[in-house]
Amino acid sequence: MYFLGIDLGTSSVKVIVMDSDGKVINNVSKSYDISYPNIGWAEQNPEDWWYSTKECIKELITQGDLKSEKISGVGFSGQMHGLVLLDKDNEVLMPAILWCDQRTQEECDYLNDVIGKDKLSKYTGNMALTGFTAPKVLWVKKHKNDIYNRIAKMMLPKDYIRFKLTGVFATDVSDASGTLMFDVENRKWSKEMLDILELKDEVLPKVFESFEVTGNICEEAAKLTGLSEKTVVVAGAGDQAAGAVGTGTVHSGIVSVALGTSGVVFACDEKFSVDSENRLHSFCHSNGKWHQMGVMLSAASSLQWWNDNINIDTKTNSFETLLSEAENVAVGCKGLIYLPYLMGERTPYSDPDAKGAFIGLNITHKRGDMTRSILEGVCFGLRDSLEILKSMGVEVREVRVSGGGSKSVLWKQILANVFNLKVCSINSKEGPAYGAAILAAVGCGLYTNVDEACSSLINITDIIEPIEKDVEKYNEIYKVYASLYGCLKDKFKALSKLNL
Repeated sequence: MYFLGIDLGTSSVKVIVMDSDGKVINNVSKSYDISYPNIGWAEQNPEDWWYSTKECIKELITQGDLKSEKISGVGFSGQMHGLVLLDKDNEVLMPAILWCDQRTQEECDYLNDVIGKDKLSKYTGNMALTGFTAPKVLWVKKHKNDIYNRIAKMMLPKDYIRFKLTGVFATDVSDASGTLMFDVENRKWSKEMLDILELKDEVLPKVFESFEVTGNICEEAAKLTGLSEKTVVVAGAGDQAAGAVGTGTVHSGIVSVALGTSGVVFACDEKFSVDSENRLHSFCHSNGKWHQMGVMLSAASSLQWWNDNINIDTKTNSFETLLSEAENVAVGCKGLIYLPYLMGERTPYSDPDAKGAFIGLNITHKRGDMTRSILEGVCFGLRDSLEILKSMGVEVREVRVSGGGSKSVLWKQILANVFNLKVCSINSKEGPAYGAAILAAVGCGLYTNVDEACSSLINITDIIEPIEKDVEKYNEIYKVYASLYGCLKDKFKALSKLNL
């Protein structure tokens, strides 16, 4: 038995083949473009997703000895929150509005301030953010009313690929949770939110648990991809929930940290709970439970920005050089603190005007000090989410780290010290695509449930323990870090108003 895991990302799609022992035997990825038609807008053509996905599948099937009839199931992971609209003939009405699109601030203000955050939290467990889907619906209604009136189907990005593969109009509970139209506690569409948005039930897809089978490969898709019509397709999950399955973050006590372009702190919970200030997202998990999630917008991208914009010898591995210099710097970087708000912030402040900053620079500071302060500042930003989880009574025993930043032993040690938790590396390196394949295996009956599959397939390969003396120092530095945003918030907003 083989299983495909399809991860529909923002810049590319990745498709992996996993065998029944959990081994990834092949993978293919193909990229596509993002369009930025106006400042703050981000769009994609859903047909580009479909073309790249079917080409990946065709390539995998034609390589080696992989026979289509041996592929038992397909699972999905996908970029969340995007709005895909189809008409009555199943034609795409307009480019998909992506998760990173910022055009909907007025709609968010209406939902949060007029409808009210308390009502939104009661109905969905969350407040309105520009990334979420519901504000996008209101924007289309206001600015593209001719298109709005022709909407027959409304779906999320990965679910468009499902629709093309199976002809089935469906989604899963984890991805639906990020729409602000979903009753997360009761795992169903929110009637109250649909009334507020003036939407009819029939334009939204049927909702499944992530491991449930939603259909089979349809005849047309079989011809286009080479897949068998006997292959089943499970519901799949949003990228963070699928990624959590790929790291085995399916029990209480385990927190996953995705140290990628953005930073995500993700905790599984046996029960539904909501932060009183809605600083964390409360979503359905892909294993039938729930999860809380904090998102910072500039994690590893902070180091990428630093690498791209300082004068360093391009003939060497610049990241390696920078990190080597940072290793020789003491904890606290001689009083230098970095605020990682290069693109504004999402958790815990939800402030698009927030700015990055170095605080405490003096004439003795060198490049290595500044590099290490970036690593520390990102970990402090991630700790903001950890502190909220603790305040909610969420159990935290260990961290499982993934993403590009997890390649740095130094960064993982800093994370362990700032969190005062052991930081674990795991055997799985394929991220959300691997989680998607695991969901397919569960749907096909290879495992009884997602937790059993993760216990069988995910293993810890390395543990970094916190260093007590450094933990104490970081606790004191974090108190200063946590106070800085409040001191600078008004200054950030004033700078934004200058339009410089």
